[in-house]
Amino acid sequence: MTVYLGRDRQRTVQHLTATPATVSELTKKVQGRDHKLYMDNYFSSPNLFDDLAMKNIYCCGTVQPYRNGMPQDFGPMRMRLEQGDLQVWTRGDLTAILWRDKRDIHILTNIHDPPAEDNFCNSNGKAIKLQIVADYNRHMGDRMANLYSINCRTWKWTKKLFFHLFDLAILNSYILFSSLGGKKILHSDFRDILLRYLLAQAGHERNVQRPIGRPPAAVTQVIRFEDCGTKHWPISSATRRCLVCGQGCHQKCFSDMLKV
Repeated sequence: MTVYLGRDRQRTVQHLTATPATVSELTKKVQGRDHKLYMDNYFSSPNLFDDLAMKNIYCCGTVQPYRNGMPQDFGPMRMRLEQGDLQVWTRGDLTAILWRDKRDIHILTNIHDPPAEDNFCNSNGKAIKLQIVADYNRHMGDRMANLYSINCRTWKWTKKLFFHLFDLAILNSYILFSSLGGKKILHSDFRDILLRYLLAQAGHERNVQRPIGRPPAAVTQVIRFEDCGTKHWPISSATRRCLVCGQGCHQKCFSDMLKV
């Protein structure tokens, strides 16, 4: 893995921009092995798929309709489809698919054979999921990790990265557990069991002893203010504000309070 920190001109190559070049860099160790790679629309592009196909890496993923190299009439404003309708474009081994479910789904693949154009709906009028879409949903592991993500949008990116790796570790352990052939459990139930075991390993809460010695200056300051509240009677005034009660007080009252 590598952390993408924005546009990196050092990773660009002659025919690829920084983002596809990052994918090409990460797949160096599997070149020539006929691997299948699934990705989302942030990375997918015809240029990247062609580049990886020359290295015997075949790809499938959702794609943004206005990427360079996509068909001109592939955008959602050019095609008006009913639910279940399917449109297919081909160029060599590369296939672009526009499928209408509840919304338009744009897919780019050189793994699957191009399907026949038709309306794929059941007897109730609902769209039947394509095999390409089912394969994409099954192989995209980040979708499973994001179902129960620990991340919070307001966190700093370093903390987000840590908890994302933690989510992936839990997901990988769930996949390994499911591959053992035992009783199948849901992903959410697996996380609950894992949490119970972690709490059991942590043990009971310890009673923390108070430190021995002179209390810090901040504690002394708070106690002094609390004691002053029992002896301090503010007098309304517009000259100054009391540090204890926050109301306007005479100069003499303010000075006497500080001497306590």
